[in-house]
Amino acid sequence: MKRTAMIGIVLGICVWSWGQDKSTPQNAPAGQSSGQGSGQASGQAAAPQGKRPAKVNSQEEYNAYKAAAAITDPAAAEKAADDFAAKYPQSEVRPMVYKSVMQRYQQANNGEKMVEMAKKVLAIDPDDPEALVSKAQVEVEKVKDDSLDKDVLLTEAKKDAERALVTVDTDVPVSGYPEEQLKMYKNFIRSQAYFVLGSAAFKTSNWPEAETNLRKSIDALPQQPDVIAVYRLALSLDFQNKIPEALKAVQQAVDLTKDNPDSPAGKAARQEQDRLQKYASTGTSGQTTAPPKN
Repeated sequence: MKRTAMIGIVLGICVWSWGQDKSTPQNAPAGQSSGQGSGQASGQAAAPQGKRPAKVNSQEEYNAYKAAAAITDPAAAEKAADDFAAKYPQSEVRPMVYKSVMQRYQQANNGEKMVEMAKKVLAIDPDDPEALVSKAQVEVEKVKDDSLDKDVLLTEAKKDAERALVTVDTDVPVSGYPEEQLKMYKNFIRSQAYFVLGSAAFKTSNWPEAETNLRKSIDALPQQPDVIAVYRLALSLDFQNKIPEALKAVQQAVDLTKDNPDSPAGKAARQEQDRLQKYASTGTSGQTTAPPKN
């Protein structure tokens, strides 16, 4: 799943920035108000420039940041982040320290602590798109059909995802980054945000809206499609009786789990594929219940 595979890229894009010369004035991103040719058509709106990279005020602060961000144990990393924030309460890199901890908890599959770290980031920078989508993703996945707080969780998740789609163009520093790395990072955020919106619609049985947003999630990062997004797209199409399209989507989910066919996602994809193939050939699913809403 891209939500794990992309962590290294996300972390790398954050840490790499702070290793630059902090005394050098920030240059405009290539092709944006820099005096260089951008190929932009006359009268065309300029792309959002993002915010300036965070500053560190001393070598000591920078070394402390690097040391905290390098810790791989989630609990130890969290303590180091809290210590850093206490020692440097005005540091602009505090969000980066807490995001590195957030990513450690994501790797450990600890959603509760992941959200806790995301909230610490958002307390400092309410528009951080990575923290917004990370929090939203955990919230939307917590929702079950019988959840008493279903509406609250889905409303909050959708609000965060929609905000991330705006701030990914305004709250991400762009100066000094390799263009392809920056593009992949932003597309990762967009893919996450549309996944949340699609999943929220899926969990309220709004199949057309789920289809639209899950397609956007997949299209935002086509080189690393998320199997859960693809599987939920197949189900959303199935519930709309779009069988040929559903078969195509579920085949992709099967292909994505070819190395792990016995994983929960692999089993679910193959069960749905079998059901759809029976329906396509005989006009009956071979079962009396609808496909599972996983």
